[in-house]
Amino acid sequence: MGDASTSGAPEFVSNTLRQAGGNPKLLTLVLVHQGDRLLLGEKKRGFGVGYYNGFGGKLEPGETVEDAAQRELEEEACIQADGMEHAGVLTFVFDDNPQPWEVHVFRVRAFAGTPSETEEMRPVWFPQDAPPFAQMWADDPFWYPLFLRGAHFNGLFAFTHSTQLVWHTLGETAAAAAVGGDAAALSGAIGACTWAARLGLL
Repeated sequence: MGDASTSGAPEFVSNTLRQAGGNPKLLTLVLVHQGDRLLLGEKKRGFGVGYYNGFGGKLEPGETVEDAAQRELEEEACIQADGMEHAGVLTFVFDDNPQPWEVHVFRVRAFAGTPSETEEMRPVWFPQDAPPFAQMWADDPFWYPLFLRGAHFNGLFAFTHSTQLVWHTLGETAAAAAVGGDAAALSGAIGACTWAARLGLL
């Protein structure tokens, strides 16, 4: 499955996934990848303050994941995506949180507007070959290379004490697809990245 063995996962990983019963917290993450540069945001408040990340957050009632991704990008960076690609699904399991996170990652290559600082994030351009990994989440160095070369991926990451990465498994899946507000298109893009597949990673 890629960068890590599927054996040796901490016991809390399988326990948490099964107890969640296919009901993870759904989140989005949007990265603007334009030419040889990458737009990230410095988190200004809340969980992860001071870290660089893509733009995203949780779904509002009635939203699809792509609706939420579009909205969060505009709210946090003041830009509107001109097309999106579903790049992958990352599942995060924590020993101190009973609900796993299922994060849908999107790639944006073109946008309207000017990236601008908001109450939540400060947008900063980086060369694609020099992301600020020292100020990013511990899982990022594993899946960013797949993202940057246009691969579609599925990963499972286990953390203790909220921030300490202790285990992961990661691999490529079906090719990414463009998303234009069509739920069927997104379902096709996700392909094997279902909750059952997540359990199958163990």
